Amino acid sequence: MKKYPVGYTQGAFDMFHIGHLNLINHARALCDRLVVGVNSDRLIREYKGKSAVINEAERAEIVRNLRAVDECEVVDTLDKVAAWKRWRFDAIFIGDDWKGNPRWEKTRADLAAFGADLVYLPRTEGVSSTDLAAVIKKILDDSNPA
Repeated sequence: MKKYPVGYTQGAFDMFHIGHLNLINHARALCDRLVVGVNSDRLIREYKGKSAVINEAERAEIVRNLRAVDECEVVDTLDKVAAWKRWRFDAIFIGDDWKGNPRWEKTRADLAAFGADLVYLPRTEGVSSTDLAAVIKKILDDSNPA
């Protein structure tokens, strides 16, 4: 696979888990410098319709302290062209579960105009923050029968 000077990835990174770590480590292996955008609390409420479990400052601090991450910032937009204008990355990395998604196909075309590639990375099966939240809710419900 091609090695890029600057790579970028972005996400909520709520309830940080092995899937997040795998994505970030895979991205870093493909670039010399990795920038990570952590979605703001407001942005998560806006596009997911729910609140993050961990607040944006703490999520960013967790990500910022990973060896693979060279720069981390809380971001307030899903607009990847705006992210490109901020960091001038050569590639954006996302999970391959987004392959074929119309929004990401448009993002690919938008970023190609700036010479940036969209690179899909393997998703870690069987783990997601949404699934973790459901497990926690079930444990709490089971321990507090009505």
